Amino acid sequence: MINVGIIGGSGYTGGELLRLLLRHSNVQVEIVTSERYAGKRISLTHPNLRDVTDLRFSSRKDLGNYDLLFICTPHGVSMKNMPEYLERSKRVIDLSGDFRLRNPQDYIDWYNTEHSNPELLQEAVYGIPELHREEIRNARLVTGAGCLATATILALYPLRNVIESVVVDAKIGSAAAGNKPSLAGHHAERRGVVRPFKATMHRHTAEMEQELGVRVDFSAHAIEMVRGISSTCHVFLKENLTERDIWGLFREQYGNEPFIRIVKDRQGVYRYPEPKILTGSNYCDIGFERDRGNRLVVFSAIDNLMKGAAGQAVQCMNIMFGFPETLGLEAIGFHPI
Repeated sequence: MINVGIIGGSGYTGGELLRLLLRHSNVQVEIVTSERYAGKRISLTHPNLRDVTDLRFSSRKDLGNYDLLFICTPHGVSMKNMPEYLERSKRVIDLSGDFRLRNPQDYIDWYNTEHSNPELLQEAVYGIPELHREEIRNARLVTGAGCLATATILALYPLRNVIESVVVDAKIGSAAAGNKPSLAGHHAERRGVVRPFKATMHRHTAEMEQELGVRVDFSAHAIEMVRGISSTCHVFLKENLTERDIWGLFREQYGNEPFIRIVKDRQGVYRYPEPKILTGSNYCDIGFERDRGNRLVVFSAIDNLMKGAAGQAVQCMNIMFGFPETLGLEAIGFHPI
């Protein structure tokens, strides 16, 4: 049994972490902080947890010492406070973007900010288990991957050595914007939309290029869905690979992965990955379609709050502490929903 804390737990990611950790057989949640809601019941912002826990939000000044801290604060906060977190906790999983990139210059280029503790960037392990499982196992600091980055990287990683160029278009639900009110998220503005945003220079692109080692031309659209990401990757190959060759690359990379499913159905409605049926699960579904010439279309789908955030963080925690990797993440998606 390990004792854990959550820093910045009032948002959607913090709530999803709590939902998972409160039912995890090897975890005791000791503290959940929120400066805005300190002293208030957890159910004030996470009504699905009503009568599930007696925890109330605490202030950061009430922090003690823990086996593990999860950081769910906005970008730019944890980079300043990480030395304190590492003193208070044996290990840290930071779900913000503050330690995802290895090169300090990338924070200036992509986040328009200078990193406060650049010496920790090389220590932080990028938290996609399918790529960095062994490094995660022994890490003191693991950084959660961006949700759009996770969906795209997992779709393309087996192909990274045969990509000539790639253009990615992703659709994402409203939960990715967090629970802070904004005009763009207002119901009258959001309902029914297929709205491009960050058509160029989306921050998650930096993670994709770092992990894949190729240039990624990426755009995103906000759609009416609440949870989920659907990523469509137009890949131009260096060589004319057959469908059997492509199958081989995906099976070699993901054949034993518990949360990766290759979708290639010939019949039925769900012949390609669909985020709707992954709601609440930690799966990433991946499919592909061979086109003429050297073009390949690869599809991926995840629940952005699960495999794109809290679920993947719990998966990393399980690896770090020697628990079964799927522990607490056994839920399958809903259908219909």
